[in-house]
Amino acid sequence: MNQEKLFRSTGSYIAGTGLIESVNVAVALEKPLLIKGEPGTGKTVLAQAVAEALGMDLIVWNIKSTTRAQDGLYSYDTVKRLYDSQFGEAGVSDISRYIRLGKLGEAFSHENQVVLLIDEIDKADLEFPNDLLWELDRMEFYIPETGVTVRAKQRPVVIITSNAEKELPDAFLRRCIFHYIDFPDRELLEEIVRTHFPEVEDKLLGA
Repeated sequence: MNQEKLFRSTGSYIAGTGLIESVNVAVALEKPLLIKGEPGTGKTVLAQAVAEALGMDLIVWNIKSTTRAQDGLYSYDTVKRLYDSQFGEAGVSDISRYIRLGKLGEAFSHENQVVLLIDEIDKADLEFPNDLLWELDRMEFYIPETGVTVRAKQRPVVIITSNAEKELPDAFLRRCIFHYIDFPDRELLEEIVRTHFPEVEDKLLGA
């Protein structure tokens, strides 16, 4: 693998060996990295650390219970178009003016390779992960309103987090590199604490 594309611990994020290897395997194989773990184990901030280490921008898609896969692709503002047509706004016939890309669409359209974080995917409906399979596999989607296919200019590094609130579909899991972040052992925990609090006293770490 290109050394410039290798993930390592950063000045603000200390990762265990297993996690570092999982990230680098996912980047090399161009597969989504699915991260599970208890709250507070650093799942979400991992994406920021990967973006920092690889020199890429970070795009974050925060998932809620009401989020649909379509939301990540694009939205068509029919209400604004209707409003503009009523008031004689020029260019109403150009539907592309009313298309807004979602976070996945932004990642695909970015000129440079980015890190895309799909955060807490298990909050959404059970069918949500499967609804993204085509887009994550092919790195493209079609906008029927404009007849345009949006293709990834640079395949993003996709990191997906889950709190294991519900099981994810097998078809989705088979397409991901999986890693579970355990709570750090004593040695790693000390390294993490010293990274964030370099002046901490040894007696406090030994408590």
